[in-house]
Amino acid sequence: MLALFGFLTVGVFLALTLFTRTSVLVGLVLVPIVFAVIAGKGGDLGDNIGDGLLQVAPVAVMMTFAVLYFSLMMESGLFDPLIRVIIRWAKGDPVKIAMGTAVVTMCVHLDGDGAATFLITLSAFLPIYQRIGMRPITLTAIVALGAGLMNMLPWGGPTLRAMAALNLPSSEVFTPMIIPMIAGGVWVLVASYILGRMERRRLGTLSVDGILSSDDVEAAGNGTVAEGGLTDHTDHTDTSHASRDQHVPLWRMVFNLVLTVALIVVLLTHSVPMEVCFIVAFVIALCVNLPQWSDQQQLFKDHGANVVLVTSMVFAAGVFTGILGKTGMIQEMAKTLADVIPDSMGSFLPVIVSVVSMPLSLVFTPDAFYFGVLPVFSETASAMGVDPAMVARGAIAGQMTTGFPLSPLTASTFILIGMAKVELGKHQKFTFLWAWGTTIVMTVAALVTGALAV
Repeated sequence: MLALFGFLTVGVFLALTLFTRTSVLVGLVLVPIVFAVIAGKGGDLGDNIGDGLLQVAPVAVMMTFAVLYFSLMMESGLFDPLIRVIIRWAKGDPVKIAMGTAVVTMCVHLDGDGAATFLITLSAFLPIYQRIGMRPITLTAIVALGAGLMNMLPWGGPTLRAMAALNLPSSEVFTPMIIPMIAGGVWVLVASYILGRMERRRLGTLSVDGILSSDDVEAAGNGTVAEGGLTDHTDHTDTSHASRDQHVPLWRMVFNLVLTVALIVVLLTHSVPMEVCFIVAFVIALCVNLPQWSDQQQLFKDHGANVVLVTSMVFAAGVFTGILGKTGMIQEMAKTLADVIPDSMGSFLPVIVSVVSMPLSLVFTPDAFYFGVLPVFSETASAMGVDPAMVARGAIAGQMTTGFPLSPLTASTFILIGMAKVELGKHQKFTFLWAWGTTIVMTVAALVTGALAV
């Protein structure tokens, strides 16, 4: 009977979120509470919810300071020199421009913020594409590939959700996927090269002289080139990534670079908890870049909404998974599925999840999939003797990672296609196989490295 209530909980949650009958936050909290009470488990709700919140608290802390840290780095112009160098290096060659777009996108998306990534990269590259004659749909495809891959980072939304939903550390979910992710990065560069070659065949190699002035190139590096290629001196503070064109002393740029590299190295070694790494690194960066309290307050005002939105979802997920897990619903659901799925298919479950994860981004919101579907798959795999972490790895290979810039269920997708004036259907049709190719490449690499097994 508990299995039935579990399936009803997941089903009603998915239905409400898919058809936007309620917010994800409300669904994550109220739906499991209602069905727990109906199932006769209302007496333990307080303890169950409390346990769930404690499990996801470290994830919420990490996400809070990861968003703040990389937002500060963006505002401090950490990646501006890279953008300028790539634009100058390209010299009008569509192939170099395409590959440079991919590199910049992957670097900018280190903060895990899709909206910010699309705002920055399209502001920098769209005028270049327009003046040279490259198709905007090529730009949206390349940016989607780069951002989708980097969304796998452990402070990105999908991986965070996977870790929170299954109560697994980054070392079990993300670390085994580092080599497959590198393979995915190679694929993104190869795909960008091919797309650039397609544009070169259309246009030939053009000289940047006469297409963009030196002022335009410099402005493009700052993300301040307006449509038509002329320098735009208007205020861009509405993006909440203001002051990117301000002068930053060289010593501070070097400090930020060293601090960021050190942070990433420590994160990958797992020598210090991730939440501790980010809170310490952020405070250090804050003291160096924004020593005045008024400037620090402005940073919190600019990015506080993003932080609250993400962390509230993580804590709501703690309520959802705490109730389903502590009442025994997930375990009973897994047993039911295990009885239905043939034993011979159990070992293939992680690979199956990996292969279908990217297309599922067009159907499931990240919250619906990671908090509603993934726990059931995980428990099913566990009941069949398969490591649940492998199911999580398969999921992050595509579900709202490589798939999120194509999904109509994410608001940032409309920023991407809206700025480039590309129709959603055309963007999806043009980019789908390239993005799915990233997932397939990572799945194969994961099988080779043992991150996934059959």
